[in-house]
Amino acid sequence: MPDDPIDPDQPSSPTLYSVAAGVATIALNRPERKNSMSAELMNGLDDDLARAEADEAVRVIVLTNVGNTFCAGADLKADRPGGADEPRVSLPDLLTRIMACPKPVVGRIDGHATGGGVGLVAACDLSIMRDDAKIGFTEVRIGVAPAVISVVCLPKMNRSDAMELFLTGDRITPARAAEVGLITAATAPDDLDETLAHYLDMLVRGGPSALSAAKDLVNRVPVMAQEEAFAWTAARSQALFTGPEAAEGIAAFRDRRDPSWVPDAEPRP
Repeated sequence: MPDDPIDPDQPSSPTLYSVAAGVATIALNRPERKNSMSAELMNGLDDDLARAEADEAVRVIVLTNVGNTFCAGADLKADRPGGADEPRVSLPDLLTRIMACPKPVVGRIDGHATGGGVGLVAACDLSIMRDDAKIGFTEVRIGVAPAVISVVCLPKMNRSDAMELFLTGDRITPARAAEVGLITAATAPDDLDETLAHYLDMLVRGGPSALSAAKDLVNRVPVMAQEEAFAWTAARSQALFTGPEAAEGIAAFRDRRDPSWVPDAEPRP
């Protein structure tokens, strides 16, 4: 049973939070508004991410949704900036929190994603999406552009795919989204949780410090100059190899057992 069970009978909550077996699940819970980024939803998501990050029992964070839309992007019915509905956190704040989180963030994309919602998908370290949904940069069709989310989406895409999808505003299949690098995998709706469980099982086998370092490598090394990158990665490698986590991991390898951080660790056959 989750330590903090999600209660679906609390529709007033913009996000739902639960923890079970080292996995914190955050669900966007405004299906009647297609989980668009209202102030209360953005504030709730920020609070839940901070809560999961601070909980030492949480190893992995899953971001998902209630309803048939993961996130439709900006809440176009909300007041404009300066109005009563202005969030205390910005979209760049949320995307940065997800990417900088020391714990893996996995998107369980159980519906459509458009506009800013694609930014949330791309900010996740891994994203698994049901293959009967659609995803797309639809901003140009309402006279704007995918400006802020381009910061997290463009590093995952090649130029020609990005240009096509940004300019046309076309909504594509998850299979195509996986091909262009926006998501990790597309799966049949009935297989979504099985595929998620497969990735979660692999993630909890990684050392917490090692997982955090691996995220840093992917996010930081590509934007460094070569000399800076070699110097920074050498220092990071030295710190990891001489740390207590590596000592436990190497000892476990030699003893043919799971490291202490793996849930319900048992000797290997």
